[in-house]
Amino acid sequence: MITDTHTHLYSSQFNEDQAAMIQRAKDAGVSRFFIPAIDSTYTKSMLQLEKDFPNDVFLMMGLHPTSVQENYLEELAHVKEWIDKKDFYAIGEIGIDLYWDKSFLVEQQVAFRTQIKWAKEKKLPIVIHCRDAFDEIFEVLESEKGDDLRGIFHCFTGTLAQAKQAISYNMKLGIGGVATFKNGKIDKFLKEIDIKHIVVETDAPYLAPVPFRGKRNESAYITNVVDTLATIYQLPFDEIAAITTQNSKDVFEV
Repeated sequence: MITDTHTHLYSSQFNEDQAAMIQRAKDAGVSRFFIPAIDSTYTKSMLQLEKDFPNDVFLMMGLHPTSVQENYLEELAHVKEWIDKKDFYAIGEIGIDLYWDKSFLVEQQVAFRTQIKWAKEKKLPIVIHCRDAFDEIFEVLESEKGDDLRGIFHCFTGTLAQAKQAISYNMKLGIGGVATFKNGKIDKFLKEIDIKHIVVETDAPYLAPVPFRGKRNESAYITNVVDTLATIYQLPFDEIAAITTQNSKDVFEV
């Protein structure tokens, strides 16, 4: 059994073949799909996905940092409304992204910290999006660290030192297609990270692993990530799948 801890199955890129794509993943051994939120414009499609695949799909709720704009307080209110009236498995994906736009850094920091506090209140894990913002993310986590903070550093692409720092905040490292890239770099040091800190993900439809790099990603391709980790850790494929799924259960408590 494989768990895809981060996949946007509601993406419009899957409009034509969503059910078939999910079935391909299930045929490949993926039986748990954790679905991150982006902003209010996706809530309806996420809820429909859960209705259509109630035994397979586990929803998160949160405000993605690239959706933190002038109306971010309204978007945060939308998140709060939903987490107060429905059960979710995590607050995510949340964090800071300075790759596209730095003009809302302060608002991103406020949104990140606010949602961490909500996660703690609800006793939920967080799922972190970080792009060009390790220092800013760590600054917030440092001030929020504690036994009530846990989660996943989604799409981890940092250094060994940054990996260890993320783990120190009770975060698992979400490993996806980047681990299969020749220039991905993380494959060079992952063996130094105990596999108990690793979960696998696709971030579908983004970041497809080799040999699909540059194409639409889908959850079935997570087997290529598991294969890569099996090579790195010198463990059987099934053992990597079992360990990383157990790690995901430790985070999401399901």
